Amino acid sequence: MRRKRISKRVIYILTVIGFISIVSVGVVLYATEKYCGDSKWIFIDKDYSEDQLRDSLQMKLGCSFGNKVFILWGLKGSAIKSGAYKFKQGETAWDISRAIAENDQTPVMLTFNNIRTMEQLAKRVAKKFMFDNHAFLTACDSVLTKNGFKKEEYPVIFFPDSYEFYWTSSPTVVVEKLLGYYNKYWNEDNLKKAAELGLSSKEVSILASIVEEETNKADERPMVARLYLNRLKKGMKLQADPTIKFAIGDFSLRRIMHNHLTVESPYNTYQNVGLPPGPIRIVEKKTLDAVLNAPQHEYLYMCAKEDFSGYHNFAVDYSTHQANARRYQQELNRRKIK
Repeated sequence: MRRKRISKRVIYILTVIGFISIVSVGVVLYATEKYCGDSKWIFIDKDYSEDQLRDSLQMKLGCSFGNKVFILWGLKGSAIKSGAYKFKQGETAWDISRAIAENDQTPVMLTFNNIRTMEQLAKRVAKKFMFDNHAFLTACDSVLTKNGFKKEEYPVIFFPDSYEFYWTSSPTVVVEKLLGYYNKYWNEDNLKKAAELGLSSKEVSILASIVEEETNKADERPMVARLYLNRLKKGMKLQADPTIKFAIGDFSLRRIMHNHLTVESPYNTYQNVGLPPGPIRIVEKKTLDAVLNAPQHEYLYMCAKEDFSGYHNFAVDYSTHQANARRYQQELNRRKIK
């Protein structure tokens, strides 16, 4: 009897061991299987149900492989956390489940350029994060106001570039980090250059925004910057056409007419002396450099070249400028540009 009991116990233990071995082999096979598809981003919200998480994994990684990742994630007993993950071909189901369980997110790249308004920037930024454009603008109000920026000055702190964040970053964190890059640019050396021009860092950005809208020729921007600096020094109105387009709200205008110049706006540099209250676009650091390092010259007037090359004719006196302007107007008329 005793031998029989021992035999049964041995058989039970061996059965359990065998079962555990089978399960272990199954888990190992699940865990070591590699993803064979194209690179895919998976975005997970903490409010997902387990069914939603499983469906998302199956949809992105394939039904069979995604289900294996979900089962391995479940074995870890982890709560669902918000996160964004990019998975590449060759990663194992175990590595993918671990990343999701441990919230080991893949950074997202925020890239922006050719932006004119805060509303445009907010829409571009919101595409890369969990928050919406309204939350971004609210964070700007909170962070930038405390740092001494008026609403119309907000664009000065943003530099077109690529920045690394996590998808789950808060809008406050994003604005504070971008403000940090602004403060880093305005080091002692650049602040000294601005002071020598008689401008604050914000005013340099405002002037740079006009320069950048005035010409898309990077090699011409330092020359244009010095022209406007010359006009500011003499107390002349800037009379910059891009500020009229901004005041009207139409950058598609190809020809500025007399009736456009009468628009009532603090951005109308044909009516107001000095710089407008804020930038008319978000400027590149290279354009700020063009203002800070503008070469000396005596030009006070500029007009687009009649060959439509994108470059400008410059003049010291108004009569020469008028002659340049007539040639350009004649070409506009000849090409029937209104």
